[in-house]
Amino acid sequence: MEWIEAFVSTTKIGLEMVSGLLYQCGLTGLMIEDETDFEAFLQNPNRQWDYVEEKLVEQKQKQPTGITFFLRDNVYGIEQLSHIKSALLSLQETEKEFDLGTLELTVKNIKEEDWSNNWKKYFKPFSIGEKMMIKPSWEELKEDTDKIVLEIDPAHIFGTGTHETTQLCIELIERFLKKEDTVLDIGCGSGILSIASLLLGAKEADAVDIDPNAIAVAYENADRNHIDKKQYHVTAGNILEDEALHKTYSKKQYDVVEANIVADVIIALSTQVPQYIKKGGIFISSGIIQQRLEEVYDALQRNGFVLLDTKLKKDWAAVVCRYEGKIN
Repeated sequence: MEWIEAFVSTTKIGLEMVSGLLYQCGLTGLMIEDETDFEAFLQNPNRQWDYVEEKLVEQKQKQPTGITFFLRDNVYGIEQLSHIKSALLSLQETEKEFDLGTLELTVKNIKEEDWSNNWKKYFKPFSIGEKMMIKPSWEELKEDTDKIVLEIDPAHIFGTGTHETTQLCIELIERFLKKEDTVLDIGCGSGILSIASLLLGAKEADAVDIDPNAIAVAYENADRNHIDKKQYHVTAGNILEDEALHKTYSKKQYDVVEANIVADVIIALSTQVPQYIKKGGIFISSGIIQQRLEEVYDALQRNGFVLLDTKLKKDWAAVVCRYEGKIN
């Protein structure tokens, strides 16, 4: 199996936060580089060595502070990378009081544009749940299907449907979405969840993502699936921080709210989603590593949600709950 090396640039302060975020995105085996460590090594008065090769000193002194990790060189890898990009944008927005550096994510040892196209050869039509089939926009179906076909091109945005977190969400949407429901998709990425909801019978969907590039990508994918523009509205912004954006959605009362992000953001959203959802409405959240499930449960229950079901796939979990109102 081929692997791609990726690097997130940050600061000494940001190392712990970024490594925690990468862990939440399902990564292990992180290589942490702190540029101050090597300088401390050189200045150590108790050193047990007499000489360090000049090339090594030069190399280490040029090494920026950050975290290196590895991704599979396939469609799952590009999905993970997109997920991490979105999570880093969210971290940068929500932790402005800390100097986290650029949080620039770079792919090493290969041109990013080459990788972003090479993975497409692995992305073929596949089914999710009982009703949906995901079809890349550049592929043709080889045989007829009675499933609802969702055509997608995620570009550089999270949301091909290959990631377990997305699959879990769509399976839960199939079960809990009712005809003519209204939907809010938080962290929409390519728009896959909200578009799936509309294809499954939702009356209208609003979608928001912290990445401004998601607007064009989601609308293009809506067009591919013949979604009426009157039914679908996509916005960019940080719903946790942007008061105007928060007010826009809190004026409405949605039947279903969907969020496929990471555990920390879902915990934060648990205090705001009650302002966006009808009493008795359904909140579907995913992107949760199983080790964080109890924290998510606690946050949801504190904020008036009743747990209905949890679906697991590999190391990931998705939770569906009903809003019953806060207990005084």
